[in-house]
Amino acid sequence: MDDVALEQQQEEFTEKLVKLNRVAKVVKGGRRFSFTALVVVGDKKGHVGIGYGKANEVSDAIRKGVEKAKRNIVKINIKKNTIPHEVIGEFKSAKVIMKPASPGTGIIAGGAVRAVVEQAGIKDILTKSLGSNNPINLVKATMDGLMKLMDIKHIMELRGKTFKEILG
Repeated sequence: MDDVALEQQQEEFTEKLVKLNRVAKVVKGGRRFSFTALVVVGDKKGHVGIGYGKANEVSDAIRKGVEKAKRNIVKINIKKNTIPHEVIGEFKSAKVIMKPASPGTGIIAGGAVRAVVEQAGIKDILTKSLGSNNPINLVKATMDGLMKLMDIKHIMELRGKTFKEILG
C-alpha cells in the first residue's frame, strides 16, 4: 500500500530542464561526447527537488536527473502564493536574495531561480541573484534559501511565545 501511495505522489510531479550541457572527452580516435542535465521537479504545492544527471545520451541524462531530483524532494513553507519572509540563499559564490511580493506581482527571477520557484508553487516573489551565474550553483543557492524559510508555528516554539505575542 505504501508503494501505491508513493507512485501516486511521484506522478504528480512536473519536471523542468534547467540546463543541458554537452561535454567532450578527447580520446585516440577523436572526441567522445557525454551529456549532463540539471533538472528541477515539483508538485507546485510546496514540494521541490533538484537533480543532476550525466550519461552518454541526452534522454538518459535527463531521466537520471529526474530520478535524483525525486529522491531529493523537500517541503517549502509557502504563505498565500508567496514566501513568508525575506531570505538569502547561498551556495559557494552564488547568492540569491528572495523577498515576498504582493498578489499579482508574478515571479521576478532569472532562468535557473525561476525554474525552482515555479516548481515549488510560488506565484509572487521578487528575487535577485548575486555573484556566480552558474545555473547549478544558482539552483542550489535557491534551494538553500527556500529551506531556510520558517513557519510562524516554528518561530513560536523557538521563542517560547504565543501567537498574539509575536504578531502584537
